[in-house]
Amino acid sequence: MGYFDDNAGLLADIFARYPSTPQGKRSALMPLLREVQDAQGYVSDGHMAEIAALIGSTATEVRSVMSFYSTYSTVPTGRYHLQVCATLMCAQAGADELWDEIVELTDVQPGEVSEGGLFSVQKVECLGSCGTAPVIQLNDSGYYENVTRRRCHELIALMKSGVAPTTDHPVPVTVNAGGQQVTAAGETVGASVINLRSLGGTS
Repeated sequence: MGYFDDNAGLLADIFARYPSTPQGKRSALMPLLREVQDAQGYVSDGHMAEIAALIGSTATEVRSVMSFYSTYSTVPTGRYHLQVCATLMCAQAGADELWDEIVELTDVQPGEVSEGGLFSVQKVECLGSCGTAPVIQLNDSGYYENVTRRRCHELIALMKSGVAPTTDHPVPVTVNAGGQQVTAAGETVGASVINLRSLGGTS
C-alpha cells in the first residue's frame, strides 16, 4: 500500500494547485516529495515509484530531481539529522574539524542512523549563513551558528538527553499552505496560489 492511498484529500489538495494537464501533474513532484520526506524522514524506492505513477513520470526521473536537493534523503534519517555546511567559507572557519567532532560524538557515518534512531549526519552545500560559519542545520528547523568544539559537545549532549536545543536562527524561508514564502521574521511575501484564475480570464 502506498503512502498516498490513505491520503486522498491531501493528494487532491496538492494537485489542485496546478493546471489539470500532464505538465501540471508533473509540477506536483516537489510537494509530493516534501510530504513523504516530512512524514517518513526519507523517500524510499517504493515512494519514488508511487510518486512517479501519480505524476506520469518514472522513478528514475524522480530520483534524478531529488539528487539536486540535499533536503531529500533516500535513506532513513535520525530524530536529529545534523547537516554541516562544508563549502569554502565554513571550511575555512573550521567546518571540517566540526564534522569530525560530530561523527565521533554521534558514532555515525553518512547514510547511517545511530543506535536507537537518534542521530544521522550529512555534509551539505552552502546554507547561506557564511557570516556565522561554521553552521549546523538541525532537521528542517534551523541553524546553530558559530559552532565551536565546546558548543558542539553541549548541543549533542542535550540531544542525547532527549532535548533539542533551540536553534539560533530558523531556516530562513518556509512556504505556507498558500504557496507564499514566510521569512524568519514571520513576514509573508509573494502571491498566493489560492483562488487563482485561468489565463483566459474565466473564473
